[in-house]
Amino acid sequence: MVRLLNTEDFRTKARKYLPKGLFEYIDRGTEAELAMADIRQSLDRIKFRQSVLTGNEAFDLSTTLFDQTYPAPLIIAPTALAGLVAHAGEAKLARAAGRLGIPFCVSTQSVTSIDDIRKSAPEADLWFQLYVWKNRDLTWELLERAARAGATTIVITADTPLSPKRDYNQHNGFSVPFVPTLRGICDVLSRPTWLSAVMMRYLITSGMPTYAHYPAAFQTAITRLAIAEDVKIESGLCWDDLDEIRARWRGNIVIKGVLSVEDSQHAVKIGADGIVVSAHGGRNFDMAPTPVDVLPAIVEAVGDKIAIMADSGIRRGSDVLKYLALGGRSVLVGRLPLYGLAAGGEQGAYDVLSMLIDEMHSNLVFAGASSLEAFKKNAIA
Repeated sequence: MVRLLNTEDFRTKARKYLPKGLFEYIDRGTEAELAMADIRQSLDRIKFRQSVLTGNEAFDLSTTLFDQTYPAPLIIAPTALAGLVAHAGEAKLARAAGRLGIPFCVSTQSVTSIDDIRKSAPEADLWFQLYVWKNRDLTWELLERAARAGATTIVITADTPLSPKRDYNQHNGFSVPFVPTLRGICDVLSRPTWLSAVMMRYLITSGMPTYAHYPAAFQTAITRLAIAEDVKIESGLCWDDLDEIRARWRGNIVIKGVLSVEDSQHAVKIGADGIVVSAHGGRNFDMAPTPVDVLPAIVEAVGDKIAIMADSGIRRGSDVLKYLALGGRSVLVGRLPLYGLAAGGEQGAYDVLSMLIDEMHSNLVFAGASSLEAFKKNAIA
């Protein structure tokens, strides 16, 4: 068996395993996909200063976030439909994260509910991504559900006021809930291993997979339209709405999708505990600036007042270190764990994350730094 040694190895295996519609939903961006290219170029510009003969023998990748120390500065980002990549995919990601001692953020749009994920991964440090729905009562019920499942942190995705323009989804006939089309059916039939291991397993056990956190009425075709408006993402969400969330949630609150100093200052003002400087991996706003371009100014403005994390475009452990060098405290990874999940289930997700950690360690050694804090002095941003 050929060993999977880098991101492209995992990605290639995932592409061969998954239906085209599902793979491209995970892998691609929005509109002309300029943002994805910009993110990659911005990361590639950053270099590390090498130090030799430092005498270091021990290297520490640990980081502290919300008064908790983690062995590596990684968080599995919330990604919709991980449960279609592998059967019970979200639970497998949670267990992989638990083995590494890092948090896993459950998506509002996951196929497995946070309740069931908790049962499957009792030791995992679960966070929960909250999309605020137009029906606030349903949103508050979802928030209470996350609290009962032991989520320590909620991540409010603030950069998705509407569904982004992804033409390839329509070309591929990809949608959730799944609407059968000739193109979509042919796509699924072209991947018999995935069909039997994932889709057929759901159909035999729990029925057609859909968003597990959505109200029961949304789960069936007959009543879906009646509830559809209620569970639309609130396009008019504003900073004042965060006061109500703060009043209802006792844990940490993180705002994801911040790309300006002004928004980071607003986050501090409303009492958020953290922000994620994020371009959504190039999947939402094709004209957005890159996290690399805005992160230093945000850190300078609010870095002593709030926990700053970052994401977008991670392909190597060195990419993680670049965001840390610019002032981030931890980094969220989204596509990579999904590639690993498709390539090898729970073990594949664990392997791809371990690969990142190994690459981070290697870069620390070559930079001559014994810890993440020491490494930052050797980075040329």
